[in-house]
Amino acid sequence: MIFVLSTMANQAARCNPAHELDALIDRTANGEQDAFALLYQRTNPAVYGLALSYLKNSAEAEDIAQDTFVQIWHNAHRYQHHGKPMAWILTIARNLSLMRIRKQNHLQDLPQDVWESLAIESPHLTTEDRAVLTAAFGVLSDQERRIILLHAVSGLKHREIADLLELPLATVLSKYHRALKKLKNTLQGDENQ
Repeated sequence: MIFVLSTMANQAARCNPAHELDALIDRTANGEQDAFALLYQRTNPAVYGLALSYLKNSAEAEDIAQDTFVQIWHNAHRYQHHGKPMAWILTIARNLSLMRIRKQNHLQDLPQDVWESLAIESPHLTTEDRAVLTAAFGVLSDQERRIILLHAVSGLKHREIADLLELPLATVLSKYHRALKKLKNTLQGDENQ
């Protein structure tokens, strides 16, 4: 399980190198629709996943993802190159998600099948890996799940996750390692049965 999550994180980081995303944002700022489409294709799973982790409703998460990309299209010219384009994109998604939560002032439980579809969409996972991930994610808290998914799906580093979630780095690291331990214990429990 830990290997699968680590592999997902490495793949996400390789698929979206910062310099390539920077270039796509620059081209989007110049009005190039094909660059914007590619930016959307590469980053939408992470944007949707982050919105879903906050809103716990797939329809609302899709709305936030769409709103995020509308904001990116209109504000790409304001992007400041600091080598962290994914953090900029996810900050927009997080802010829009938090505004939606404040507006609604409530949270709903996230159905297990929605988490399954989010975490398990990687084409590199086998059917068995998908089943294991589905069962294992049920033992994590929302914040632990969010941190694991941001690392595995988005390929963000722990410091970037801490900045994005406005948490101390030590808290992110602690929750990440605690979540991995929970996942490991869950999997070892399944193997012993």
